[in-house]
Amino acid sequence: MTKIHTVKVQDRATGKYHIVRVPEDQYILETAEQQDAKLPFLCRNGACTSCAVKVISGELTQPEAMGLSPKLQNKGYALLCVSYPRSDLEVETQDEDEVYEMQFGRYFARGRVRFGLPLDED
Repeated sequence: MTKIHTVKVQDRATGKYHIVRVPEDQYILETAEQQDAKLPFLCRNGACTSCAVKVISGELTQPEAMGLSPKLQNKGYALLCVSYPRSDLEVETQDEDEVYEMQFGRYFARGRVRFGLPLDED
């Protein structure tokens, strides 16, 4: 028998809380949508950071989260589109740009790139 967990999602953009029941063998985002929760997403494949959340409490697994570095995963970030609950959870949605900056900001810190060189070094 598949365990079912309660997942509480705080949507920072809207201020709304969604409480959904998610079986361990189903994606959190997909199941939440089936229960009328409107949450941010884009690719649904674990390749972007639109559905990124910060885990406040509980455990999940996200073996297909290729769009989120292991470093950020270890800091408690997850992608709801490819996450399975492993306990009752509380998560908070994140601003996609903030997560993207945490993950890739070091590559863009020198400004826009043209032909492999920052524009300010032309």
